[in-house]
Amino acid sequence: MPKDSKNFCVILAGGRGRRLWPCSRYDHPKQFVDLFGVGRTLLQQTYDRVAELIPPENIYVTTNDDFAAMTREQLPLVPEENFLGEPVNRNTAPSVTLACYHILQRCPDARVVLTPSDQAVLRQEAFVSNVTTALDFVSSHDGIIAMGVRPSRPEPGYGYVQMGDPCDTCADERMFTVKSFSEKPERDFAKLFMESGEFLWNTGIFVSSARHLLAHCKQIMPALFRQLEIDGHVNERIDEEARLVWDYFPLFPNLSIDYGVLEHSDDAFVMQCDFGWADLGTWHSIYEAESRVPGDNVVLDSEVMLDECRDNIIKLPKGRLGVFSGLEGYIIVENENVLMVCKKEDSSAQIRKFVNEVQLKLGEEFI
Repeated sequence: MPKDSKNFCVILAGGRGRRLWPCSRYDHPKQFVDLFGVGRTLLQQTYDRVAELIPPENIYVTTNDDFAAMTREQLPLVPEENFLGEPVNRNTAPSVTLACYHILQRCPDARVVLTPSDQAVLRQEAFVSNVTTALDFVSSHDGIIAMGVRPSRPEPGYGYVQMGDPCDTCADERMFTVKSFSEKPERDFAKLFMESGEFLWNTGIFVSSARHLLAHCKQIMPALFRQLEIDGHVNERIDEEARLVWDYFPLFPNLSIDYGVLEHSDDAFVMQCDFGWADLGTWHSIYEAESRVPGDNVVLDSEVMLDECRDNIIKLPKGRLGVFSGLEGYIIVENENVLMVCKKEDSSAQIRKFVNEVQLKLGEEFI
């Protein structure tokens, strides 16, 4: 399909992904890993997904400086200047701000798709259709669209967006105002949200014009931009502002674009999408998203023999055989010099604890 030169994408690829330890390691996080044995890492699959809509020269990637070489190696079609390495981790709002400055230098009328690099999308054709609708909307409306999907289970590890009134300036009946936002609620609240029919999962994918998105980023981080003004550094030249934002990057607050948009915006919309989606941030979420073998086990590109095992997720290195008997509800993951076995239910906090204790007692070698 023809690709509009005013459409851009920013892939957010700077996270450390510790909740998927030990497959996600400090120097090789999950976005650079082929978790499912499909021959493409999560980052590469994200690129493939958006490349049907966006030309490679309009795709930007933000990541930590530590991962810059690895990111370039995995995405050879993206121009060198489109990789934006961050000197320090400051979450996604500062990264988006920096990317918008770069995009606006090239195209003042740019429309931008923001996407994390660690997700699963099950229906590519629907994804292209949904994102195209959102891009068309922001070409003529000031606003930010959160792409939402109908929840399939009461998942406490996801963000939830409550749909408000239908958008009265959009003919598409899937577009709503945002009534409220809840980030990772307790399981009982997640169940209430799902049963109400008023809430969608927040996929973390946003669509807006670059100019409107940058104005919003300035609004949610006022202290920093006030400081820039006090120092006499804000002016009419966007290229000069872009350089100064880079110089001031370590001073940015640790703020996510999700929180900034959905909690602090009066012009946010949510679109009910049907592209099928899963966050791949935890072993439990991967278990819920993936297809099962007999016994409701999920086996990720691994050679196993299972006897009377149920509700487990297993990931082993190539060349390993795992033989398991009588296990129920476990995560079994081996990678390099670490084997982890723990209960699956609500495992995220437990894995963070493991990572911290291992780092403290045994050092970086195992992290």
